[in-house]
Amino acid sequence: MAVTGQGVYLTDASGKQYLDACGGAAVSCLGHGHPAVAAAMHAQIDRLAYAHTSFFTSEPAEALADQLVRTAPAGMNHVYFVSGGSEAVEAALKMARQYFVEIGQPSRSAFIARRQSYHGNTLGALATGGNQARRRQFAPLLIDVTHVAPCYAYRDQRRDESPEAYGARLAAELDQAISACGAQRVIAFIAETVGGATGGALPPVPGYFKAVRDVCDRHGVLLILDEVMCGMGRTGTLHACEQEGVVPDLMTVAKGLGGGYQPIGAVLAHRRIVDAISAGSGYFQHGHTYLGHPIACAAALAVQQVIERDGLLGAVRERGQSLAARLAARFADHPHVGDIRGRGLLWAVELVRDRGTKAPFAPAAQLHARIKREGMARGLMTYPMGGTIDGLAGDHVLLAPPFIIEDAHLELIVERLHEAIDAAIGSVD
Repeated sequence: MAVTGQGVYLTDASGKQYLDACGGAAVSCLGHGHPAVAAAMHAQIDRLAYAHTSFFTSEPAEALADQLVRTAPAGMNHVYFVSGGSEAVEAALKMARQYFVEIGQPSRSAFIARRQSYHGNTLGALATGGNQARRRQFAPLLIDVTHVAPCYAYRDQRRDESPEAYGARLAAELDQAISACGAQRVIAFIAETVGGATGGALPPVPGYFKAVRDVCDRHGVLLILDEVMCGMGRTGTLHACEQEGVVPDLMTVAKGLGGGYQPIGAVLAHRRIVDAISAGSGYFQHGHTYLGHPIACAAALAVQQVIERDGLLGAVRERGQSLAARLAARFADHPHVGDIRGRGLLWAVELVRDRGTKAPFAPAAQLHARIKREGMARGLMTYPMGGTIDGLAGDHVLLAPPFIIEDAHLELIVERLHEAIDAAIGSVD
């Protein structure tokens, strides 16, 4: 039972401290108990706790929207606030569909996504996601979505293939999938800019998303980028797509938006999407009780102001390089670490039974769960997951520490992670 949190540590009911190396689920970008965020929330509670958006807007919602639009990729000039990542993806899917209805293309009804992706747990988000373990029992309830290959260079890039050629091959697969569905039927391609928990911090190869953007434009298909985990500074720029040189039509953000201080997510929309809806029916046919919640918006605004004020994007890049170097130094020769990958402060270590063949541990061993337990025993919180390769086989550990992390903490994270991995593998053997 967690009872207090301060900085990069959580403390349980027995008084034991845990170094938060994963931000829960890559959420706590400012760590715990940040005074500026707490003060903003208290001040907002004293003024206004709740007002339904069918009657009113609020000062923190407007100020947060202004902040996000000011820092958004070019052309993304509207924001739609929800209460989390799954809600943001649902809203983006519906917004994309309504866009085509408004412009007179109601035949578009299909989505294309990627295997080994995760977009949320609500039905639309679950359908687009490629996390087989989460999808399996709910499959009869899900809309039919075409899934193409993820950008997973460690396992799928051929030895005779450059990163750029690999990315071009993946874009060609998307092009073929759109044609097979019928370009006039496809609404959008949705992808995590940097893969999250399911595949384990999968960064795109150079040129991949530019090629994807070209394919989508050629077929009149929208590009939805899911940056719920990798966005809002996590990979070293406010939006991960900045590093890819592309602007999506719709983009979802959540975790790092509010840093865990209140439930909040958002859809950032390109002006052409909003203009089409405004010129048509005039409003987006969607809604939730807690849209634009004043306290959630006040907390998120404070989080974003602290990130900007304290230059934390630069800190993410600097600390990310330090974390990458420490992971490489500690695990370079480890017989069961197959790959270390990531960006900024989003990193993953993929475990293998044999480095030469990249063969995974048996799924029944539940190595990822063992690593989590061993880490917690040592006062370390990590985000391990199984099914890395295909939803069944493979294990990885995700690291997503707060942006305020210091080098001494990074050293402790790598040391304790090494101990946890070795203990977990030893228990399997």
